Amino acid sequence: MTTLTTNVIRSGAPIGAARAAMVMVHGRGASAEGILELANAFDARDVAYVAPQAETGSWYPHSFMSPISQNEPYLSKALRTLGGVVEDLQREGMPPERIVLLGFSQGACLALEYAARNARRFGGIIALSGGLIGPEGVKRDYAGTLAGTPVFLGCSDVDFHIPLARVHESTEVLTKLGGDVTEKIYRGMGHTIIQDEVDHVKEILQGIRSPESR
Repeated sequence: MTTLTTNVIRSGAPIGAARAAMVMVHGRGASAEGILELANAFDARDVAYVAPQAETGSWYPHSFMSPISQNEPYLSKALRTLGGVVEDLQREGMPPERIVLLGFSQGACLALEYAARNARRFGGIIALSGGLIGPEGVKRDYAGTLAGTPVFLGCSDVDFHIPLARVHESTEVLTKLGGDVTEKIYRGMGHTIIQDEVDHVKEILQGIRSPESR
């Protein structure tokens, strides 16, 4: 594991040798190191894993369902941080269609919101226990298109932090943006990550072929 900057760490394959890159976004009160440990479950050693660290351990202070203004300026800064990571990967030669965005909990919300606001063909978008950011009834006037990007949303039907209706709404919005969306709702699951979700992540990663095999 090497340091990219003071607040972004990497593991896995070097970018120059990587088939794909995954940007991994940790949840509230967690760490970049912690979310990177999840990469071991994906059995994809030819993927570069990159994880930014929120300065205070949280990307924004209030619930993702709060009025957006209540989470500013932290939300905008968090979205810029995520955008900077993606831009760094592109500068190093990794195109967006081979960049996968993955987040858990607050990190899943941030990854989804970034992808919706910056819609293009990504390698994949994976939200583990998360949904698009903002209160009920907020307008979702996103531009661009996900152009068939594989999207996976996995969540419990009784998640205390993530209302089921917001997961469904996120699925609908991302589908309208052109995403190839799979939504899986798990009965009675806690606020956690399970093997079936890991298997869906593996499938998305396996679908990204190396440039040489195209």
